Amino acid sequence: MSTDKALHWRDLPAPVLSLLRQGTVIPAHPLALDTERNFDEQSQRALSRYYLDAGSGGLAVGVHSTQFAIREVGLYRPVLELAIGTARDWTDRPLVMIAGAVGKTAQAVEEARTARSLGYHAVLLALAALKGASEDELIEHCSTVAKEMPLIGFYLQTAVGGIKLSREFWTRFASIDNVVAIKVAPFNRYRTLDVCFGIAAAHAEDRITLYTGNDDHIVADLVTPMVVRTGNREVTLRFQGGLLGHWSVWTRGAVNMLERLKLSVSNGAVPPEVLALDSFVTDCNSVVFDVDHDFAGCIPGCHEILRRQGLLKSVECLDPHEKLSPGQSEGIDRLYATYPELHDDAFVAANLERWRN
Repeated sequence: MSTDKALHWRDLPAPVLSLLRQGTVIPAHPLALDTERNFDEQSQRALSRYYLDAGSGGLAVGVHSTQFAIREVGLYRPVLELAIGTARDWTDRPLVMIAGAVGKTAQAVEEARTARSLGYHAVLLALAALKGASEDELIEHCSTVAKEMPLIGFYLQTAVGGIKLSREFWTRFASIDNVVAIKVAPFNRYRTLDVCFGIAAAHAEDRITLYTGNDDHIVADLVTPMVVRTGNREVTLRFQGGLLGHWSVWTRGAVNMLERLKLSVSNGAVPPEVLALDSFVTDCNSVVFDVDHDFAGCIPGCHEILRRQGLLKSVECLDPHEKLSPGQSEGIDRLYATYPELHDDAFVAANLERWRN
């Protein structure tokens, strides 16, 4: 795959494109810092190896869970470089490598070029920096970045800085030929449907794959057919996988769960015990992502689980004020006691030394 010229989704290796479309677990990769908040390369590499051995189908790096502030401390390229280098050294199987791209158009284009030069396959394009822009301006921004490499759209919930986007926006976005997937994370069923209507209206359902980012509906998204009627057509879309910060912890369990959900869907019937997983996973997410404090401790919450497992040395973030919220650690204790089948501590313990070497 050439990296010195614009990359189109038709240029992607066939196994990578197939994996993206069939749907997989893509954890949003955290940033490993030591107790002094210095970049901890050994732990960062161990995290990547953990996700790969857990069975994830790719990595999303330079995204919210990696901390957007890596750009301010000169870590954007080093972190992306380490992740893809680790992946190449650790496994020969196909992986979907996704880089986050943020900021105004010039910055997003530059980040897309960096990601492409390192061998990434697509960028997850965040729009929060364009808050206040018209939808015409947003589409122009997205179209410009799409000239560099394949895009994964990102509908971020407004509670954490996302922009409310219309059905018309999603129709125009889906019409951009180099869009390959959309991470749908508005935490809102009406807005989730808007994305589906947009894809169908653009006749892009064969090109664009849905990935859930709705942390309050992960399981439900993955088993529910999204049927929309537009024009003279009835189109059935499905979320095929997840690109989730939530899946940066207990990833082995997430891989097993996605396989179980896909099997249920293919069998044509989803048993009640599978549907029950929706409330279990949502309860876990409410603690790990600190819903009680408007998501203030979402990144430290993930770090705390990884620290307890020995994958991270600390829960520190680049922002020294970003900490676990009051009661969050005790909440994680409750999750361990209540849902022992969801964590992967034994898997991590059995492999940790190998990942750290």
